[in-house]
Amino acid sequence: MFDYAYTREETDAIERLKAWYSGDVHDSMEALGLWGYLDGISLFGTLESGAVVVGPAVTVLFEPSDRKGEPQDVYHNAIDNAPAGAIMVVDAACADGSCSGELMSSGAKTAGLAATVVNSTVRDLAQVRALGYPLFGTAPSPVGITGKKEPKKSQVPVTIGRTTVAPGDVIFGDIDGVVSIPRAHLVAVADQADQLGAHEATARDRILAGEKLQAIWPV
Repeated sequence: MFDYAYTREETDAIERLKAWYSGDVHDSMEALGLWGYLDGISLFGTLESGAVVVGPAVTVLFEPSDRKGEPQDVYHNAIDNAPAGAIMVVDAACADGSCSGELMSSGAKTAGLAATVVNSTVRDLAQVRALGYPLFGTAPSPVGITGKKEPKKSQVPVTIGRTTVAPGDVIFGDIDGVVSIPRAHLVAVADQADQLGAHEATARDRILAGEKLQAIWPV
């Protein structure tokens, strides 16, 4: 269920993407006729300055529910069984309430997840930041989920804004936002990002050395 069995080429592509940032990655996707930005998602947890998170998507889908007691067994199971380095992608936009905060982030970090991306509000931000965990969401809110919604499905496609994320697609997140790369295009996007990133690095060095921006960029 959670074993994606990436090829050596795919694993290498994931590692190569870690050298860049979300702007490079999305520009590379657009150059290939793709779109992967997760609209409305921002970082509310923590990342080291300049750090990125890159890993396979494990998905959870919430649906409206009036059940009490926060029945989150589907979500808990996904966290507990996700492969190390995975990124949890949770679509909980069906109703108000924050499904992720201190406890979900603690469980995710302990399980070895790289980050959690929530298409809904998140909470307990002081505690999540003290934990040092990258939690992404749409906004902060102290409102809970009990009696409003519950996780119903795991490892199904979820749609956030204009982008559908399937299990095994690769998630790239940094301080600027989150991008989803379809697995079928992973290697091509990494190749394109390497090329674009190299051009940008050369241009930056020339600008810092005193050359005029207009004479250098675009390449």
